[in-house]
Amino acid sequence: MRYPASEKLEIIRLVENSHLSARRTLQKLGIPRSTFNRWYEHYVTGGVDALEDRKPRPSRVWNRIPEETRDQMDGSKNYVFTAG
Repeated sequence: MRYPASEKLEIIRLVENSHLSARRTLQKLGIPRSTFNRWYEHYVTGGVDALEDRKPRPSRVWNRIPEETRDQMDGSKNYVFTAG
């Protein structure tokens, strides 16, 4: 389940202000500690804005054709690449 930033912040504040331990509070809320710890780390380092969901995307594409090679292609799809 995805939580909006406003709910994440509310959960962080509930845990911070609870008379129960963080572990117990999270158990009652049904939030895994690892999830809460990730939210809290984002909150501490980047504030409320860091709690917003970001679209997952790879940092780099493993099979991207290098720009130089792409420039040499004439648009044909019949290329055979050899390891070398």
